[in-house]
Amino acid sequence: MKKCAELVLRRYGDHRSPMALVRSYGCQQNVNDGEKIMGMLSEMGFGFTDDVNAADVILYNTCAVRENAEKKVFGFVGELSHCKARNENLLVGLCGCMAQQEHISAKIKKSYPQVDFVFGTHALYRFPEIFCKALTEHQRIFDIENSDGIIAEGIPVRRLGKIQASLPIMYGCNNFCTYCVVPLVRGRERSRSSKDVLQEAREIVAAGYREIMLLGQNVNSYGKDLDNDLSFPELLRAVNDIPGDFRIRFMTSHPKDCTKELIDAVAECNKICNHIHLPVQSGSDRILKLMNRHYTTEEYFSLIDYAREKIPDVMFSSDIIVGFPGETHEDFLETINLVQKVRYASLFTFIYSKRVGTKAASMEDPVSASEKSKWFQELLDVQRKITDELYRDCVGRTYRVLVERTGDHDDYLLAGRTENNIIIDFEGDPSLVGEFAMVEIVSANNRSVRGKLVNE
Repeated sequence: MKKCAELVLRRYGDHRSPMALVRSYGCQQNVNDGEKIMGMLSEMGFGFTDDVNAADVILYNTCAVRENAEKKVFGFVGELSHCKARNENLLVGLCGCMAQQEHISAKIKKSYPQVDFVFGTHALYRFPEIFCKALTEHQRIFDIENSDGIIAEGIPVRRLGKIQASLPIMYGCNNFCTYCVVPLVRGRERSRSSKDVLQEAREIVAAGYREIMLLGQNVNSYGKDLDNDLSFPELLRAVNDIPGDFRIRFMTSHPKDCTKELIDAVAECNKICNHIHLPVQSGSDRILKLMNRHYTTEEYFSLIDYAREKIPDVMFSSDIIVGFPGETHEDFLETINLVQKVRYASLFTFIYSKRVGTKAASMEDPVSASEKSKWFQELLDVQRKITDELYRDCVGRTYRVLVERTGDHDDYLLAGRTENNIIIDFEGDPSLVGEFAMVEIVSANNRSVRGKLVNE
């Protein structure tokens, strides 16, 4: 890092701090990777900007899960040719899941000469080395070597917020769902040692953060690749035992690995939030099998029922894909039935997006895009009604909320989140941001929940 700092100083001079723009797209794991990139850049002497015209380095940290995310990045990168023309010293980089794919890297190499360096997810820890080459060598750098990756500890992190902090506990995925590109771009599952995870958790709490989000492509698999280390429920209990007034959340939790032991840990630990994100993807057993999900709807319902029995006020969210190859209208109606039965508080819904290299990409897909869009809208309408009913049932109840930010509405100054993930807008002093407060819900619908402060 010291060598990079010297090269940066030599290139940009000491009359000002060179500026970097880092934009991360996609999941929270990607956002955390972006925070590590910013941490490394900071140690090299960079400040940060959101203005492409003020930046000396522009780096897009990309997502490969859906086609629209890729199109967005290509659009942004295309516009940077004008910035390069105005600033010959500007360096442009592309990294992350999208960059890890060979066909994307080839497209960048051929059609986007304004990009100076490209590196994939497995090379993140080597970013200083890659950046040094970009600074000193008069050639473009492409580093997308495929591997299962390593666990690199000690990477500096420049966190974007002051209230919530992400804490990766594992990387990669072994599930190979037929629609998903994640195992192809992030490698196989590998867990951090519980010692390193707990040390970082203690540092986060000591720094004053009020919420820790434990991250992994499948957090339920944590520790399975380690000898004589903690399981995920045991790790949750260990983080919960760290002294301090803070909350714990986690994602993403695969249903096939979600156990009663995990649900018991959520129920028995006072700092773990009573909100579970449990992606179901489809309500049709036939489609779940084609997706390679390794559970049935009956098994999924059993998890939901057990959690509701054990955890007071638990709320669920989920991911659903509409229009998977071969899905019929009858399959889709089974998904609607599941949503109505589970009654999620919220859903992340997507129309199926073909991903190069996945098994589903070669499956027959006879349903038209217009028909899939109709199904998608029907699902949104059903979920909107459920969310409205759930939130209206909360009117009159008082919750302990973590005040996260100033509100989205002019007449409500603050916004806070309950343990079960309801966001409430309410009046209050901005000094409450970052603190816990008791708030009574006074009105609600699927678009907004409003409350008032309650004196404890």
